[in-house]
Amino acid sequence: MYFNNTKEIIQELNRAGQSHKPTLFIISFNTQEGFLYPLNKINNQNILYDFNGISNIPTHYTPSNKKFYWKPHYIPFKDYQQSFDIVTQNLLLGNSFLTNLTCATPIECNLSLKEIFYRANAKYKLWIKNKFVVFSPEIFIQIHPDRTIYSYPMKGTIDANEPDAKYKILNDKKESAEHATIVDLIRNDLSIIADKVTVSKYRYIDTITTHQGKLLQVSSEIKGILPENYLNTLGDIIFKLLPAGSISGAPKRKTVEIITEAENYDRGFYTGIMGIYDGKKVDSAVMIRFIEQNAQGKYLFKSGGGITTKSKIHNEYNEIKQKIYVPIY
Repeated sequence: MYFNNTKEIIQELNRAGQSHKPTLFIISFNTQEGFLYPLNKINNQNILYDFNGISNIPTHYTPSNKKFYWKPHYIPFKDYQQSFDIVTQNLLLGNSFLTNLTCATPIECNLSLKEIFYRANAKYKLWIKNKFVVFSPEIFIQIHPDRTIYSYPMKGTIDANEPDAKYKILNDKKESAEHATIVDLIRNDLSIIADKVTVSKYRYIDTITTHQGKLLQVSSEIKGILPENYLNTLGDIIFKLLPAGSISGAPKRKTVEIITEAENYDRGFYTGIMGIYDGKKVDSAVMIRFIEQNAQGKYLFKSGGGITTKSKIHNEYNEIKQKIYVPIY
């Protein structure tokens, strides 16, 4: 069911938690829109999902193996620069310490969104007919039956083929500062809803394989303990953490205002969250690596990166281009 009211989305998630009803939830970046469906009522002709192996993919389906065609039409550098300048001016004024700046890139591709869903290799995948497909590597939160909540902010990307790539990304001062800011933000967010919040792993490397090669991605693990009755207010708990810190910035409220001013398009569901509550635990992801189909049937790939006072514009422009990929290999 589609909702366009934050209060109704929270109430529906609370009811799902209270009744232990397995539910798929999809929430937009601005938290004003959402889809919520009981898992047993999802029509796989309209919605497909695969979250860490929890999936409604038909067992009989055989993915297409036709040759993959892919051509991005990158936004002009001067257009990116206009948005970048707005962000950096606010950073220098102290209005933000870190701002996630994104853009929408038109792409040409010979696969349908559904075909991309089937052929993409990712930890979290979602397809909604005639709307978008997501193949995200980034966990938002996981809640285990023992009430432990985990978050895995992801900040820092580099081409794995670069000489000494791992050393470079882990010792880059800008990337280190950006990651530290997000970890601190997420730790504070979790402290609002949980006790005993700790950073259990700091700046570890994951390798992501794409159709263009391999990327190294830097993440951290933060965890805490939720109250015993947390399922009664599952929606409230999730919404207290939104928007996700890794795709907004710090401080969160003011930074979202800066994002609205700097970006010349509507993020929509891009950088929102998607997840499954299976009646016992929650597994969810940030909706990055996102292709949207517009009203004319054209594709837009939405991508971005974190900006700090140490950011260099050409590096950031190249990063948003680097992230325009499909993990088909």
